[in-house]
Amino acid sequence: MSIEEERESDGEAPATRGRSRKYTQVLGLINQAAIEVFASEGLAGASTQAIADKAGLSKAQLHYYIESKKALYRQILQDILNDWIAVFGFADEAFGPRKVLGDLIHRKMVFSFEHPLRSRIFTAEMMRGAPVLNTMMDTSKQRTDQAAAVIRNWMNQGLMDKADPMLVLFHIWAVTQFYADHATQAAYFRNVAQDGDDKDRRYLIEQVTEFLLKGAGVK
Repeated sequence: MSIEEERESDGEAPATRGRSRKYTQVLGLINQAAIEVFASEGLAGASTQAIADKAGLSKAQLHYYIESKKALYRQILQDILNDWIAVFGFADEAFGPRKVLGDLIHRKMVFSFEHPLRSRIFTAEMMRGAPVLNTMMDTSKQRTDQAAAVIRNWMNQGLMDKADPMLVLFHIWAVTQFYADHATQAAYFRNVAQDGDDKDRRYLIEQVTEFLLKGAGVK
């Protein structure tokens, strides 16, 4: 039996696998197009025609792949929430606040640099009162409460200044999120290219990390 015959007998035929790959590729194009449109127009201003145009599809082709504009928007928000859960995952508490919070700040800054449009979609949704996200954030809330509890333990051990642990997390979020939501402003006033190079990104991460850890009174 040939390799191809083996593959056909074990699973999908080559033609089926080809169709599956194409389907996945088109979904990727739709997802990226939707991120760009939702980031610039918001949910209300976005149209499926605009998403289809940006993805290089007809409107009819787009609706073969998606249920509705709102369903697509909800899926993108869920993907972003999953990203946040990964970004804000805490390492072993025993490593201490300088290591754990420093790694968190680094991950969040990198995400702000590399995925500013996804960050802006999240921010815009929150500014509208989170009408869609309100029903999706249970896991994120649970993880955030756990992170706050870890920070409280560090404070009780004298490893950080005493403060409201949840506000410490909010402050980390606010400062790091600035570099996604206000990238144009930051670049303009710093006289640098908006995309920035690796050296400038490393500089910003170092500066923001030291600022936040010092502000949190990390020993």
